[in-house]
Amino acid sequence: MADVQQIQELIESSVKALGYELWGVELVGQGRQQTLRIFIENPEGIGVDDCAAVSHQVSGILDVEDPIKSEYFLEVSSPGMDRPLFKLEHYQQFVGNGIRVKLRIPFDGRRKFSGQLVGVEGDDVVVRVDDEEYVLPVDSIEKANIVSKE
Repeated sequence: MADVQQIQELIESSVKALGYELWGVELVGQGRQQTLRIFIENPEGIGVDDCAAVSHQVSGILDVEDPIKSEYFLEVSSPGMDRPLFKLEHYQQFVGNGIRVKLRIPFDGRRKFSGQLVGVEGDDVVVRVDDEEYVLPVDSIEKANIVSKE
């Protein structure tokens, strides 16, 4: 399977050159059902034309460098309301918001936490679920999303 970090390094400067922040990269699925998701951000917002421009640029790079050896689908979008969090800075930016976290391995007997993002302490994320706080190492997080307020 391709290394998401390698893909991010390959495309980040091109995405920035187009005027966008590379929010994050996900590779999901297996075999011929893989999807490469690229999330871009811009203070003015993201539209279809923005996604198309980045998709065109990134496709060229990925075709030449070929980091994913099998077939895959490419999706480019904004992070959206329920945005995924990839970097420690993302967690810091959304302290106080609702969050859903899935861990790689269980912590305190569970892998899923849904609560409030209380803070960031070093390389740990603090999540309050009901009245209990959990300090989760960011490296142990498989997936985290902001939960939009309804």
